[in-house]
Amino acid sequence: MSKYQQIIPTANKIIKKYDLCDHCLGRLFSKQLHLSSNKLLGKKLKNNLAIERCYICKNLFEHLDHFLKLMIDVSSNYSFTSFSVGAIIKPSIVDKDDFIRSQFKLKGIDSIKTDITKELGRKYSRKTKKTIDHLNPEITFTVNLKDESCELRSKSITLSGRYTKTKRGYPQKQKSCENCLGKGCRICDFHGISKFDSVEGVISKFVFKKFGGTIAKFTWIGGEDQSSLVLNAGRPFFVKIQNPLKRKAKLSDVISDSIKIHHLKLVNESPKRSLKFNSTIRVKITTTSEIDSQGLKKLKILTSNPVVVYDKSGKRSEKKIFNVKYTKKSKNMFNLIIKAEGGLPIKRFVIGDDVTPGISTLLESPCVCERFDFLDIEV
Repeated sequence: MSKYQQIIPTANKIIKKYDLCDHCLGRLFSKQLHLSSNKLLGKKLKNNLAIERCYICKNLFEHLDHFLKLMIDVSSNYSFTSFSVGAIIKPSIVDKDDFIRSQFKLKGIDSIKTDITKELGRKYSRKTKKTIDHLNPEITFTVNLKDESCELRSKSITLSGRYTKTKRGYPQKQKSCENCLGKGCRICDFHGISKFDSVEGVISKFVFKKFGGTIAKFTWIGGEDQSSLVLNAGRPFFVKIQNPLKRKAKLSDVISDSIKIHHLKLVNESPKRSLKFNSTIRVKITTTSEIDSQGLKKLKILTSNPVVVYDKSGKRSEKKIFNVKYTKKSKNMFNLIIKAEGGLPIKRFVIGDDVTPGISTLLESPCVCERFDFLDIEV
């Protein structure tokens, strides 16, 4: 007896008791017979028996073209190659599907929800020539068959680059939108920021123009004061763009009033852990007492042992200083150039605020950091 003949008695019992559409009836046996079309199998089992309303799906499969149109409309502005489909259906449909499978002891078959998403995926793929990808899709549809709506989520993309800042007065980070506190709302066009007058703002404005998207999330490789310059090769950064419309774009350097963004490129992801980096920093320092070149030589000891930093939480860390150069500018001012491990709090290091040893301690004179600039950042 063939496998098809083996399922006939059970299929006939189901048909006699319940009105099922071709899709729902065929689905109950197609995996057992290794068939791909539920509809054709169901049609064969029913011998073209007509029904008014399917007990399980309420004839949902007859109306999938309506939901296909919703998918096409909601994705019309997006550029992508792969997709997946999820669905929200009425609990009563799931319950009736489970009830029949349990009553007739049918195991190892697709659920009604799986069948609907497969059918929608096939229809959308045929219509648009896009590829179904269940593991790593570029966009994901969520089709709500309860309220006849469709939502789309676009997989985020990540860029890396460097920026230089040749004029003082620009903060690194942008203040959040006051209305939504960075979550994204209609007032800020769902960006989480309403102004673009910082390093973050300049980069965000460019990537939104190139790729679309909602919120841009940054991973900074260190930071600086608003009054600091970032020179030469610049500071590295990563930016993740949520819900982008485009996934590829021609990238060029960006110059905006003394802020330059360069070496922008698409990367797989932002670093999962903090990257170790070294910074070469030029610090302008003033002293209360007069200083001389002989006294400044004490600073050479900084390369001998790590500088110990205590955070407000009490956490202790150590930062190495690899080399030290100094230039006396006047009796109460000198420039210090150091190459140090990233994360050394420069102003606290100068005054000696929970940083040991500090510049003030070494020179035995209260010192103040007037400003500091970054000459190089190595990752």
